[in-house]
Amino acid sequence: MRAMDVMTTEVITVDPDVSVQAVAKLLSERGISGVPVVDAADRLVGIVSEGDLLHRVETGTERLPGRSRSWWLDTIASDRELARDYVKSHGRTVKDVMTRDVISVAETTDLAEIAMLLETKRIKRVPVLRDGKLVGIISRANRVRALAVTESGPAVDVTADDHTIRAKLLDELMGQEWFKTQEWFKIWAADVIVRDRVVHFWLAANQTEDERRALRVAAENIAGVRRVEEHIIPSL
Repeated sequence: MRAMDVMTTEVITVDPDVSVQAVAKLLSERGISGVPVVDAADRLVGIVSEGDLLHRVETGTERLPGRSRSWWLDTIASDRELARDYVKSHGRTVKDVMTRDVISVAETTDLAEIAMLLETKRIKRVPVLRDGKLVGIISRANRVRALAVTESGPAVDVTADDHTIRAKLLDELMGQEWFKTQEWFKIWAADVIVRDRVVHFWLAANQTEDERRALRVAAENIAGVRRVEEHIIPSL
């Protein structure tokens, strides 16, 4: 799937000159946590979220040296950071408080890449651009809905024989970094047996639940596998 397949196209946006109070009301009434900021030509110029409105002078939550920070943070905080905090808490329009360095994607960006961006950058949404103009937005909710419409059943391939299944499973495992670590070499090819399309793992008793679960998931995703069985070998 790509961005264009799951993005929301009817995007709520705001103008840079909208007041902070107006955007706060918009977020509250629509039940959303952030909105893109676009200019008159629909070009993305920023994004404003709940996080940008957390520390405000109107509610007495502005960041003040010696009160909202630890003393040692105040000693290392640059003048630039203090000035930025002041603007965030006292600015009257969206252009004052919005985040300007916005992470965005193209319509053709793969959904897996977008998922990685949301996770590694710790953001909740990402705008989708075409020639610099906003055409959609993808949030965590879009990703969940994309999953909801995928096939949930196991992969099926009735023509797969035991040898093919075993070969594909071993290839899958050996291609994974989590399997190729030193600990994972406890599991050798001889410990994986496939019979009548049932995968049998011979596992050491001291292997963790996470390790066993990872092996089971890998096997269940091989087309033709009917089920997975574990056989525990007592630890030496």
